[in-house]
Amino acid sequence: MSPHAEAVVMGSGSSRSTSLRKVCADHCGGVNWLSLSPDGSYLLTCSEDWTARLWSTSEQQCCMIFQGHENYITSCHLENDAAYTCSADHSVRRWDLTTGGCTALFKGHSSIVNKVLVTRGCLFSASYDRTARCWSVETGRQLQEFRGHRNCVLALAHFSSQDLLPEQVRDFLVTGSTDCTLKLWLVSDGRCYRTLRGHSGAILCLALDTANKALFSGSTDCTVRRWDLATGEQTKVFREHQGSIICLEIPDEKIGGDLCATIALHPPCCSEEAILVSQQLYSGSADRTVKCWLLDSGKCVRTYKSHKRTVSAIRYHSGLLFTGSGDACARAFDTKSGVLRRVFRGHTFIINCIQIHNQLLYTVSHDGTLRVWDVCSVLEQDKETPRKNSQKGSLTRLCNNKVDCMWGSQAQRTERSSQAERELREQESIELV
Repeated sequence: MSPHAEAVVMGSGSSRSTSLRKVCADHCGGVNWLSLSPDGSYLLTCSEDWTARLWSTSEQQCCMIFQGHENYITSCHLENDAAYTCSADHSVRRWDLTTGGCTALFKGHSSIVNKVLVTRGCLFSASYDRTARCWSVETGRQLQEFRGHRNCVLALAHFSSQDLLPEQVRDFLVTGSTDCTLKLWLVSDGRCYRTLRGHSGAILCLALDTANKALFSGSTDCTVRRWDLATGEQTKVFREHQGSIICLEIPDEKIGGDLCATIALHPPCCSEEAILVSQQLYSGSADRTVKCWLLDSGKCVRTYKSHKRTVSAIRYHSGLLFTGSGDACARAFDTKSGVLRRVFRGHTFIINCIQIHNQLLYTVSHDGTLRVWDVCSVLEQDKETPRKNSQKGSLTRLCNNKVDCMWGSQAQRTERSSQAERELREQESIELV
């Protein structure tokens, strides 16, 4: 991703300078990814400057530099006892958090390694060489090569069949590719178990909902699709976006409060019972919006706007939706009302990744900085916001956000983008890939 791709003028709106806790500008190049350790003690950043850095969340200080890669680092993963980085030098490395030394070098890919995932004692990597691979975390030895895609592998996910059928215990790797397909692989022998076809564009992101045996994929074809993990059947297509799907998020919490009450007022949209038991899916897009979907029905119940460029990162936390965008701003939305609570300004290029921990928002950008924001007041504001007349206001917003209501013509419920806007959005998505 080139630094000039998302150079922008800061967007309009209100923000509070007191929200900014710290600016960490130790990197000498754009920061591509951010990973939080499971215990929340550390953050790991990786950069175009060929280095990764470890940060203490308690002090917001860099406490270790990992050097050794021979090209820029594309992504990273942090565990409590080790750090993992993948690079354009075709390799993956494991790092000791105490000494900063490289303790394992995973070599075998023949092109850029763009994604790394660590689970169940295995390390999985995805590459532009059209393969994904499985490695032993302890020895660094390659255990499996997953070969079968006709183009770059961009997205990874892992699940166990035990999550679906307790009597069967088999591990699966899910890969998404620019060849427009997803593949399910048996980790034990590297065999392609199933190929999922339906998208007409590159697969950019994945989200697993093992509780409901579902897989969600986002693509440059402007759709999100739901797949049955047990059968491989495509069970739902979410079509309302007007640009590539860049990121997906499934919160752990159920829908409640005003949104439930509001939609329940209008049975043709969804019943109250359906809302109460349904989970949500959030999708961030090159059309500059985030949409909230009900997983059971596939209904789009809210659209979060105000972004000036592509939505590049999303994170749900305590009733708030945090977003990062190509307009160099992070934002916090109230998920119940859809109201924009805060705009966080300071970055000068696209925000590539965000994390939230202990009422602090961490953002990393292609401008080379890690920024730390205090979101305590935003979280408290969300709790204290009065809900009077919320049904009327929420119902109006639902209709404005293209929920299938009785009144209003189809033309009024569907937003048409101009050709110029479409071209810009597609260009942004291409630059992100």
